[in-house]
Amino acid sequence: MAKRAIISVSDKTGVVEFAQGLASLGWEIVSTGGTYKALKAAGVPVVYVEEVTGFPEILGGRVKTLHPKIHGGILARRTPEQLAELEAHGIVPVDLVAVNLYPFRATIERPGVTLEEAVEQIDIGGPTLIRAAAKNHAHVLVVVNPARYEEVLTRLKEDQVTDDFRLALAREAFAHTAFYDAVIAQYLGTLSPGEKFPQELVLAFERVDLLRYGENPHQQAAFYRDIMVQGSCVANAEKLQGKALSYNNILDLNSALELVREFEETTVVIIKHNNPCGVAQGATVAEAYRRAYEADPVSAFGGIVAANRPVDEEAAKAMLEIFLEVIAAPDFTPEALKLFQSKPNLRLLRTGPLTAQSSDWCDLRKVNGGLLFQEADREVLDRAALKVVTKRQPTPEEMEELIFAFKVVKHVKSNAIVVSKNRQVLGVGAGQMNRVGAARISLEQAGERARGAVLASDAFFPFPDTVELAARAGITAIIQPGGSVRDEESIKVADEHNIAMVFTGMRHFRH
Repeated sequence: MAKRAIISVSDKTGVVEFAQGLASLGWEIVSTGGTYKALKAAGVPVVYVEEVTGFPEILGGRVKTLHPKIHGGILARRTPEQLAELEAHGIVPVDLVAVNLYPFRATIERPGVTLEEAVEQIDIGGPTLIRAAAKNHAHVLVVVNPARYEEVLTRLKEDQVTDDFRLALAREAFAHTAFYDAVIAQYLGTLSPGEKFPQELVLAFERVDLLRYGENPHQQAAFYRDIMVQGSCVANAEKLQGKALSYNNILDLNSALELVREFEETTVVIIKHNNPCGVAQGATVAEAYRRAYEADPVSAFGGIVAANRPVDEEAAKAMLEIFLEVIAAPDFTPEALKLFQSKPNLRLLRTGPLTAQSSDWCDLRKVNGGLLFQEADREVLDRAALKVVTKRQPTPEEMEELIFAFKVVKHVKSNAIVVSKNRQVLGVGAGQMNRVGAARISLEQAGERARGAVLASDAFFPFPDTVELAARAGITAIIQPGGSVRDEESIKVADEHNIAMVFTGMRHFRH
């Protein structure tokens, strides 16, 4: 008896050649709908599924293959008892299932798509065929990826269909249907005002790239994209030139983009080891970059740069003066791109406009044996909620500087302190185990430039020692969340030194 294959695909890439190859090996091919028409038109011998089931397609094609003569042939183990049962019911065993699914993802990505249109593209028969074949993979080859067609044909011709190969195809099949269902679940979740943190969490990510290694050379790594996220972000950026991005590049790029998009004014950010070492504003991207670089020239070397305006020729010339790993911006002028060609390994990423946040709302972090899932820290500083707690009010210029510094410190690893003046970060104290230690680092980095500058803290001061240190350095205004039981002690010290202090009421821990 000839072996039987069922082929029903949405993506018809290579399917005619695959079917021709099977037919040349003596296989009988059963097909449905558009696949049947494509194979018939190409001259491939093919049997319409209705001829097998003895039952027509119904409900506008919603029910085609859901029939015992199809699924009995797929699910039967090749034991004498089950083969006899098939024969008694006139069912032919199925030895190969090649199926891929309705384009649900492409449908929901269309602007203005309705729920009814999306639901109509939820495949039912396809996943059922795939899962049945994958379950019985010891006897049935299941192929969901057109890239596998050639290998499957070669192995069939050479009689090299091993148990390991069958298992690999089954794993791909279950991953294919799981991903498909995850996309549906996530999409429906975006339409429902229900719980943000469901009892059972399913996520749909697709691999963008295999990375050379992870955080360190001995760690393997890959980069995955959340397929539901739309808008400008590191995962959706377009690489224009340069070497492949590394694991650490991607982490730093994300930090750079999330910080630079905080600002409406022309701003440039330089990131090193996931912390900003330079942030500044200017009349042009070139000016903003030079000011960001001057904040910490040592750390800027080999850094990741992000701008919230297109990079032009003047900015490109400035950026080419030192070694940089990556430059990301909404766009690059043709003149800038031509200059950057002199450093072909330099990675350039075009993000599109950074004026609005992407649709990504959550923050995930893996821990050993579990996953932490929270809302991303996207709260915007509410000027109306700012509270001056000292005798001296900050001047309007000091208030603008304080807001600038607080936006930056939000993106620094805790405990975090930022010193800034004239919309230029002068010192960053990051990731310290105590707040006064972070303050000491930032003020020492700022040096004499700290006189007349402002200081921002990501969390409250547990003791007044940070204010005392700031006063000695010449800081004139401080912004912090407030909320310590010892707030009055810090306020008292600020008043003694004529420092204006503003409470935001919002903490920005970053671990």
